[in-house]
Amino acid sequence: MKILLKRHWPLLGLGMLLAVVAFYLLKSGKGGGETAIKEIIMGEGLMLKDIHYAQDNPEKGILWALDAQEMKSSGDRSLISFKGFRLKVQPKDGPPTELTGAKGDYSRDSGEINLWGNLEGVSGNGFKVTADHLLIHEKSGKITSDKPVKMMGPGFTVEGQGLFFDLKNETLKILSSVTATIEKEAIAK
Repeated sequence: MKILLKRHWPLLGLGMLLAVVAFYLLKSGKGGGETAIKEIIMGEGLMLKDIHYAQDNPEKGILWALDAQEMKSSGDRSLISFKGFRLKVQPKDGPPTELTGAKGDYSRDSGEINLWGNLEGVSGNGFKVTADHLLIHEKSGKITSDKPVKMMGPGFTVEGQGLFFDLKNETLKILSSVTATIEKEAIAK
């Protein structure tokens, strides 16, 4: 069984898109934000610890901050790994969003961002998503997972196995073993 939600899941649309932007900014080293780095360890690549990166983007009407316990890059900077991350996003005209997780990798060659471990996205308007793994395909704007996912919002919960989310078309699919719970009050609205 598949479930399809279109244009009604602001947490994923905003949160995951902003995760892509934040990690892209980290890998490119560009931007006009502020960075606080407590310790830099040089070696075959680069290791940064206790990172705080914040950016105010008035053109896009967004303020965001990325914190990570650790970030490493390979010697050729084609792979970036990070641990213990939290991305906070505050759009000018919308509720705040936060995405946290245990670890991730970004590959410049493939343009893929893999996120793992207790992933949790929460929006200020009452939506939440949890997963153990997400794969973000930067070039195509698609997010996939073959692991269990759970989404909750005012009056509903949807959980299942696997995820396909197209950022461009704002289409979300839970791929199998879908269980949806809708509270009576949510239907009456």
